[in-house]
Amino acid sequence: MTSYNESSLTRSVRKILGSEIKSKRPGDSSLRASVLKGFPFSAFEAVQKEIDLPQNQLSDILGIPARTMARRKNNHLSAIESDRLYRVAWVLAFATEVFGNAEKARVWLKSPNHELGDEVPLYFLDTDIGSRQVEEELQRIKYGIFG
Repeated sequence: MTSYNESSLTRSVRKILGSEIKSKRPGDSSLRASVLKGFPFSAFEAVQKEIDLPQNQLSDILGIPARTMARRKNNHLSAIESDRLYRVAWVLAFATEVFGNAEKARVWLKSPNHELGDEVPLYFLDTDIGSRQVEEELQRIKYGIFG
């Protein structure tokens, strides 16, 4: 029987989401199960700290109103909110891999990007299509394919 080796990117996502996101099985399928169950609020706080954003900015990206966010502090995020939080953590992990460290990744994610219409990549993460555009731009950077 071959053991499954979790990818470094998946391990990085787990680390960004915090120690509360544990699994008996490594890999994306266990992360999917955690998303469907709903991440604990501590995962939101871990991502917020890692990406260095005020709570209201991250909640805006996730589409969570302030009053709903206040209720989530003592509970779990919904599956949809958890999926969006996972998307932010995944892009941050991928950007960190591309740029070599988290600080450079944060700077890139928070800076206007010419290839994205001079918009800030972080604000593209509010939709799946926007996330794919950011991922594609990171892929181009990773492989040296410029504009």
